[in-house]
Amino acid sequence: MPETTHATSTVLPALPALSAQAERLIELGVHESAGLPAAELRAFAAAADAPVGGDSALLAVHPDQVPASALAPLLRREGKAGFVVTDMTDVDLFAPLDAVVLPDAPLYLLTGLDRGDRIAGWSPDEALPALTAEARTPLLLTEGIHWVMQQPAVLERNHCFMTIGSRRRKANGALDARTPALWISNGTGRDGRERRDAPKVGWCWAGKRHTWLGFASATGRRVRHL
Repeated sequence: MPETTHATSTVLPALPALSAQAERLIELGVHESAGLPAAELRAFAAAADAPVGGDSALLAVHPDQVPASALAPLLRREGKAGFVVTDMTDVDLFAPLDAVVLPDAPLYLLTGLDRGDRIAGWSPDEALPALTAEARTPLLLTEGIHWVMQQPAVLERNHCFMTIGSRRRKANGALDARTPALWISNGTGRDGRERRDAPKVGWCWAGKRHTWLGFASATGRRVRHL
């Protein structure tokens, strides 16, 4: 295994209150794409909000309700809209790994989010068992998009992240060699110069290392704060 980096580059700001996160999703029309009334998001957030001094959590819409392809264009950075790379037309076929158990509900919470800077430079194949050994669960692509949507500062140059909880399976059941990730476009190649600095959904090889990509994970998923 590569050496673990113990220091992180940035102390990320706390997530907004769940009520504010619900309003953000409603403002962006995510509830409409998911087929959920705005009142349902507001009621869920009100019931699930952590007590004062409690840990912040991320409000996520189940990927069966709204796919990554619908969420990515809602991201914004420096006035630029998010996008999916042109050679990832199958982005919505990246589904949760068998070990990733999602709540059976349209809305749920993720707790204990971490960008995984300390294991940046590892490959996805190396990072997954390490996260599992720490009782952490890797984020899905849709969850990573939700995180950046609510906390744009989590995506910064040279410190972006993979979402290795989502993988595509081939017809024979084997995993596709690609793993999805979120980073910032340099405006080169097929991205186009007009997309420089835009949030970007792309992919990396499962066996390849990238020093600038961590591995986003959480301590758990639930439908209510405990």
